[in-house]
Parts: sequence; C-alpha cells; structure tokens
Amino acid sequence: MSNEQTQATAGPSRLTAAAALTALEGLALAAVGVYLLVMGLLGDPDSAQQAEMGGLTVIALAAIPLAAARGLRLRRRWSRGPALIMQLIAVPVVWTLVETGGVMIAAGVALGLVAAVVLALLVNPTATQALGIGPRDAEDA
Repeated sequence: MSNEQTQATAGPSRLTAAAALTALEGLALAAVGVYLLVMGLLGDPDSAQQAEMGGLTVIALAAIPLAAARGLRLRRRWSRGPALIMQLIAVPVVWTLVETGGVMIAAGVALGLVAAVVLALLVNPTATQALGIGPRDAEDA
C-alpha cells in the first residue's frame, strides 16, 4: 500500500475515532442534563427551578458535540471547529472534577484523556486533509 493510500485510509479512521469520542461526550453531557432535569423535578434540590433550567441548558449544550460528531463522520469541514472548542471547554471541567475529589477524580481523568485524544486526532494532518482543511496552494492565494 502506498503512502498516499495509507494517508487516505488513516484520515477517515482518525475522523471516525474523533467522531465516536465526540459523540460519546455529547451523550454523556445529555445524560447529565437529563439527570439534573429529573432531580429538579423529582428530587429535593435547593431550587427546583434552577436545577430544571440547568438540566435543560446542559441538554441543549449536548447538541454541540453531537452535531460536531455527525459532521466529522460525514467529513464536513465545519465540524472541526465545534469539536475542537468542546475539547477546550473540557479543560476547566476536568479541573473542577478532579478538585471535587472522590469518584469525580476518575471522571475528570477520563474526560481529560478523551479530550486530549480527540484534540490529537483533529489536529493530525491526515485528518485535516480528509476534511479539506490545510495549507492553500500558491495558485489559490
């Protein structure tokens, strides 16, 4: 297999992996949102209205990585930006989870690893090339 064929196959496989991990993040975010919403409705929070609004907000935010994951899977150029932004947003979330302690440390480490892997996959030249992102030729400038 030639180097070009290897790169053509590697690009989509990297995008597939990035899409799968980004979708996993979106699904986890949606699950947290549903949990917050249910606890706001059925639990005994300090402020039911605040818990419900928080749950709805998190569910709405879950649409970003889910849409980005779909775009990456379909090799849409626009999808890289939202996927990268979500990984960068994960950094303070990871910090907060680790600082919380207990079982949240494991959740923070897992999220941090996923975010780092997705970032590495999305900035890889073969992945960017598969999305049609890269240096422009002198003719295009």
